[in-house]
Amino acid sequence: MDPEAGQSPNALKKNSWKATLLLAYQSLGVVYGDLSISPLYVYKSTFAADIKHSESNEEIFGVLSFVFWTLTLVPLFKYVFIVLRADDNGQGGTFALYSLICRNVNVSLLPNRQAADEELSTYRYESHPESSYKPRIKTWIEKHKNLHVVLLIVVMLGTCMVIGDGVLTPAISVFSAVSGLELSLSKAHHEYAVVPITCFLIVCLFALQHYGTRRVGFLFAPIIITWLLCISGLGIYNIVKWNPLIYQALSPYYMLKFLKKTRKAGWMSLGGILLCMTGSEAMFADLGHFSYRAIQIAFTSCIYPALVLAYMGQAAYLSKHHIISNSYQIGFYVYVPESVRWPVLVIAILASIVGSQAIISGTFSIVSQSQSLGCFPRVKVVHTSNKVHGQIYIPEVNWALMILCVAVALGFRDTKHMGNASGLAVITVMLVTTCLTSLVMILCWHNSPLLALAFFLVFGSIEALFFSSSLMKFLDGAWLPILLALILMAIMFVWHYATIKKYEFDLQNKLSLDWLLALGNSLGISRVPGIGLVYTDLISGVPANFSHFVTNLPAFHQILVFVCIKYVPVPFVPASERYLVSRVGPPEFRSYRCIVRYGYRDVHQDVNSFESELITSLADFIYSEALQHCDPSNAEAEGGLTVIGSSPYNSSTKLNLRDANMTVQISDEGNSEGKEAMGKVKRVRFLVEESESSTDGVVIDEERQELLAAQESGTAFILGHSHIRSKPGSSMIKKVAIDLVYNFLRRNCRGPDVALRLPPESLLEVGMVYLL
Repeated sequence: MDPEAGQSPNALKKNSWKATLLLAYQSLGVVYGDLSISPLYVYKSTFAADIKHSESNEEIFGVLSFVFWTLTLVPLFKYVFIVLRADDNGQGGTFALYSLICRNVNVSLLPNRQAADEELSTYRYESHPESSYKPRIKTWIEKHKNLHVVLLIVVMLGTCMVIGDGVLTPAISVFSAVSGLELSLSKAHHEYAVVPITCFLIVCLFALQHYGTRRVGFLFAPIIITWLLCISGLGIYNIVKWNPLIYQALSPYYMLKFLKKTRKAGWMSLGGILLCMTGSEAMFADLGHFSYRAIQIAFTSCIYPALVLAYMGQAAYLSKHHIISNSYQIGFYVYVPESVRWPVLVIAILASIVGSQAIISGTFSIVSQSQSLGCFPRVKVVHTSNKVHGQIYIPEVNWALMILCVAVALGFRDTKHMGNASGLAVITVMLVTTCLTSLVMILCWHNSPLLALAFFLVFGSIEALFFSSSLMKFLDGAWLPILLALILMAIMFVWHYATIKKYEFDLQNKLSLDWLLALGNSLGISRVPGIGLVYTDLISGVPANFSHFVTNLPAFHQILVFVCIKYVPVPFVPASERYLVSRVGPPEFRSYRCIVRYGYRDVHQDVNSFESELITSLADFIYSEALQHCDPSNAEAEGGLTVIGSSPYNSSTKLNLRDANMTVQISDEGNSEGKEAMGKVKRVRFLVEESESSTDGVVIDEERQELLAAQESGTAFILGHSHIRSKPGSSMIKKVAIDLVYNFLRRNCRGPDVALRLPPESLLEVGMVYLL
């Protein structure tokens, strides 16, 4: 029974608002920690080398004006009001934008696509009605195949920079907070205290990640709220005490004066100013952890006002203090009254630890998405919440980030170089998001190309200005995110390339249905009791690894199922639409094909529940096929597939067929590999009657009994064990990519049997040599 069935609309609305406010509260600790601690290092990074604080105050007023308008235009207008609306069924991030584009334009490089995938309820983008107008850019992009690769490379670049930011943000955040000890310790003691404390806190932060986002969010949110109250109070105190007219510096006029006076030095200093929007991308990347409304409420009501007050308070203090110690330069703690400096230091350190959580959560999300879409080696993904679907933890990525963060803190040892590195990573991701959102506006939202161009020019020009400034700091730390991005892009591109080539090899070497039907007693082939699940990436034909299996062991199971687990460019596939089932050969052959579809955020079932759902889906398919009175012998040849839903209540292995109203889809589209097949899908509603005709009843009962008997005999999982080499005569680059890089990754990452959670005692691996 639905627990909300008896509630009034007002009660439902009240509960909805309660849930939204609760998510907004949690988002403070997970999403906004990074953005809220930026006052710790923005002014210090800006005045580190290029410009100096003078008696005229033109520099500090200009920097404040830049900070205010940057915060207003990019995090507030661009992300909160525009980009967050470009969600993919509630999911955000670079790959969510790419998924939206792939579903509206034929640019996806994923193999084994089918027209039946477009019938998924989550496939269509419902937020904006379709228009009969087909933009020329859509035709142009679909026509030029090279643009498909370019688009994927751009997406990979954004992904790699997010991961790079996951390395740099914790280092600069914690280091900046701990550097407040400079005002309380001598220089000799400070040098031996800040870096070790920073490294210790980074290790503690990453050690907490396995508890999950939900628990961390409840723990961290009070810290961020305390921090926001702290910086707001300090801002108001310094504004009132030192310069109540500081609000006048928010005028864009002071930006022009700043650039006119400082010229090239002022342009170079923009690399420090852009750090004020560090963490803005986390709002979008972590959208799947919360909701659009919750993130919007938290930013507009808490984060934005607190940050503006904090920056104004710092500027008000500095406008009346021009003699700053060279050893400390300009930093956050100079405007903190000495009487509260130690409590603020403790709160800042705690907030900096929390601030790193946003980008770490975003890194986990984007790695999981890229892995599902075939662009990242297989890693373990742990879902840490049964209630909120997108909250995950990836152990391998977590420990790699920790090691790199500690290395950055030990290597750079100052805010200047860390800020330059972090700034370039942040602004590159923002540029990628701007480009992809512009395409979404045209291709998915069906907005005018002029509107999309205006969005691209306005926000793209702002970000290009900051990007050019950051790029000039290449030798002063900005080289690090570029190096990390190149390494990660090489790994992702090689993995994706080898995955596609491996699929093409399988496609070229697959066997026809006639070969399978020819297997019989005359050839010495026997059928043994049980169910054999043959895993393959193909959606039609017989995979070559099965022929190897039969050649070496001339027997296969009484019930044979070719299982294809594929990913669709949607975040979730509903359980009622997950399985596509068809026959392979005539009914007496007892051979089936089952295509299991997952979205890039779906949770894989454990092997027991998967086996149970699969067998129940086969039984449902047998029943629906008999009721439709179709000719099952031609099902595979025609490419007919039936959508069979998995029951959320099916936790046992009993074959409980549905005996109520059901909706089944019978598809007559072709199953051509690598191309989108065009076809019609018939939606048939039928009533399962208690009494059937005697002929149908006997046939159905006989096949059901065989399926049940085979299940009781046991299930074997037949999986190909790949040995991949480059073809003789391949170029040196291809040999390095395939023989060295890909094989190294494949041997040191999780194998397909581990990723599919197959039990070792029931696993049969068939060796396959791939020449790519």
